[in-house]
Amino acid sequence: MSSEPAQSTAAPPDPAPGMGDAARAYYELTKPGIAVFVAITAGASYFVAAAARPDVLRLLETLVGTGIATGGALALNQYVEREVDGRMKRTRSRPIPSGRMAPRRALAFACLLLALGVAILGVSAGFLPAVLTAASAALYIGAYTPLKSRSYAATLVGAIPGAIPGLIGWSAATGGLEPGAWVLFGIYFLWQLPHVLALAWLLKEDYERVGFFLAPPTDPAGNRIGRHMVYHSVSLLLLSLVPTLVGLTGMIYLTGAAVLSLAMLASAVSAAREMSAKRARRVFRASLLYQPLLLLLLLVDTVPGAAPPGG
Repeated sequence: MSSEPAQSTAAPPDPAPGMGDAARAYYELTKPGIAVFVAITAGASYFVAAAARPDVLRLLETLVGTGIATGGALALNQYVEREVDGRMKRTRSRPIPSGRMAPRRALAFACLLLALGVAILGVSAGFLPAVLTAASAALYIGAYTPLKSRSYAATLVGAIPGAIPGLIGWSAATGGLEPGAWVLFGIYFLWQLPHVLALAWLLKEDYERVGFFLAPPTDPAGNRIGRHMVYHSVSLLLLSLVPTLVGLTGMIYLTGAAVLSLAMLASAVSAAREMSAKRARRVFRASLLYQPLLLLLLLVDTVPGAAPPGG
């Protein structure tokens, strides 16, 4: 009989995640691409409200506060939806369902970021931007997330917090919400609808697996979802022209917004005629191009004016 200890045939335990792996998981939890884009959206609205003459320091503080708070809200949503995420192909590799992060750590991290972002905005930009940021997170987590498994109306409700950054940026610049703020809010709201509907069609099977109603459950051919894409795109076309009509932007913006909106409408009409993955993907790609290009047009062609109140 050998005196050497018997070797176990069991697989060795997985090594504890290193600092780099943990940092990556926290980073992914914030969905940094979306958080940065939301911050840029708020920044563009600030720039328009400031009539192209922003207080640079406050603008930077608005960008930072909005980005951090958005990252916190996105992380908090992943905590709330961790079980659902684990059942969908698209989301099962996220930090919590994949086991790379404990739920309690994700919750603490999310709450910390959200509170920090709101605090930064409250101190630097004022009470109203901070309240709007907190309200956006509350609507996202408390209304949109639970409504996804109950009603197709979740698409409309979810677009509200997605458009609030327009109000955050404007109020940070002026301290109030003048009519121009609501014009930008409406544009950001309407842009999201074809975007989300196209994504809902592309991910229909995954969403059905977990009982999400982001696509109409009684519309197997996609006729209704196609019509809604067209309605929202027409509304977007009309509203996107208003900034120039009310004197916020010039003719460069007007021309560019019209071209972008017509391209969005054309892709929606094509999808409405015959909904397919290929045509829905065209709508989705058109929407991905639309918003950053429209923001660029706003930055390029905002009509200069006097510094805003509190600027």
